Amino acid sequence: MTSPTVAEALAAGLARHHVTTIFGQSLPSALFLATPHHAIRQVAYRTENAGGAMADGYARVSGRIGVVAAQNGPAATLLVPPLAEAMKASVPVLALVQEVPRANRDRNAFQEFDHEALFASCAKWVRRLDDPARVDDYLDMAVATACSGRPGPVVLLLPRDVLTAAVPPGTTARRARLGTFPQDPTRPAAEPVARAAELLRTARRPVVVAGGGVHLSGASAALARLQERASLPVGTTTMGKGAVDEQHPLSLGIVSNYMGRGSTGRHVRPVVQEADVVLFVGTRTNENGTDAWRAFPPGATYVHIDVDAAEVGRNYESVRLVGDARLTLEDLCAALEAGDLAARKAARVDVVERIAGARRAADADLAPLVTGESVPLRPERVVAELDAVLRDHDVVLAADASYSTIWMGNQLRARRAGQRFLAPRGLAGLGWGVPLALGARVARPDAVVVALVGDGGFGHVWSELETAVREDLPIVVVLLNNGILGFQKHVELVQFGAHTSATDFASVDHAAVARACGADGVRVDTVADLGPALAKAVGSGRPTLVEVLCDPDAYPPITAWDEVGERAIRGTGGAA
Repeated sequence: MTSPTVAEALAAGLARHHVTTIFGQSLPSALFLATPHHAIRQVAYRTENAGGAMADGYARVSGRIGVVAAQNGPAATLLVPPLAEAMKASVPVLALVQEVPRANRDRNAFQEFDHEALFASCAKWVRRLDDPARVDDYLDMAVATACSGRPGPVVLLLPRDVLTAAVPPGTTARRARLGTFPQDPTRPAAEPVARAAELLRTARRPVVVAGGGVHLSGASAALARLQERASLPVGTTTMGKGAVDEQHPLSLGIVSNYMGRGSTGRHVRPVVQEADVVLFVGTRTNENGTDAWRAFPPGATYVHIDVDAAEVGRNYESVRLVGDARLTLEDLCAALEAGDLAARKAARVDVVERIAGARRAADADLAPLVTGESVPLRPERVVAELDAVLRDHDVVLAADASYSTIWMGNQLRARRAGQRFLAPRGLAGLGWGVPLALGARVARPDAVVVALVGDGGFGHVWSELETAVREDLPIVVVLLNNGILGFQKHVELVQFGAHTSATDFASVDHAAVARACGADGVRVDTVADLGPALAKAVGSGRPTLVEVLCDPDAYPPITAWDEVGERAIRGTGGAA
């Protein structure tokens, strides 16, 4: 019997690890010629930047490792941004990168580059497969490293000549199936769990803040149980959005740097700032998620659950619960239920009423913006209409960085625990909303997948509309076109009273771009056309772009801009 080539063995190993999709172009060709024999689909992207983000979105939604492939040299360098995002956001992605043949190494071969140095800062693990007998060994090391502990990206370098070499006869095949995560979840010791339970049980004003780690560990049901049984108000970070049902009477919505005037979270901010015990779950307590570390009271007692010991207590000294979020929340809930929860139940009426009152006040603040007929349209009106259209659908939402993420987080409602809202919050790079949505669509072909983007971010990835058409990935792209790089222009006006010349765009008909790619494209410039256009797009089953012309002076409720934002943005600051 003929021995398989390394490419064939690699394809078989990927299938063993639950891999059914690889995002990649033609190279490594030997691998992509082998994968169809193992029922692995190749989704061919247009750019490696976008391909890496697709693998990221796929992993976040599927619970399985995302795989992206690229050739050596310039293609490999374009994987750095999405892998860096995955590294910061704790998403397991395997990058398979072709290398020059072994005999040509260090001879200035065509497109040769030091890929080990290139990926050192943006991957958990980087190795080169030189020995054909060890293909299974290296693949299993890569997948295990990506999916274990704090998940993250890994890179396996594949010399071109090794891929076509035969695996030596008698090589021992591996059988483990490791492609899902969290792999090997751990739980903390009983003593700190008991201490945390007692703190929450006796707290007068406790608050829970859930981050993206809740989604990564599949902990939404455990968090919902804790919220309900212990009557705990729960907010989320942007990456944690959807971890709890935001319609629940004890849900605070997003706790972040956009709880300013006009936000859905402005009036619940006092609930957070008056907390005496704060439980963090799966969050890095980063700048935006804590409003520059100002959202939480310095005198509170903190408890922090995270799989990464280095994140626990990083910014808030905490009772340390190092372990998987789901297992730890289950243990914490059991410890709470074993004791007396009468005080928590007694406090429930008051905190529910405070939250309900805060929601009513927020609705009153937003009412003029979500019902107004002004043209160009306000983004708040657009997102409110989108939320209404999506109300009865099973939806995965993605957003680009910058304003789009804020509009999504602020107004689009999570209507069940575990609903996914994807945003690039590791590095927050522009252009990743559409490819995140494409990856999510591959993972969830049964769901409606919507990407909310701005014209600045969309300009990075126009070409991936062709990918959506060619690969039959019917996502809906809602494009807020204000003709500017909004965040950049507005922050310059806020900080300097003037803006640079690079923040304004020429007029682009993005709907025409979509139609040129074979997708549906419609441009909306009136309120009357907005709802019908969104409903048609969601129900069409085709890749569709809905471009909405929006007010360039509209800016989201960033807390730090409350005092100076409107005056500065609507002022007379000119180009610097």
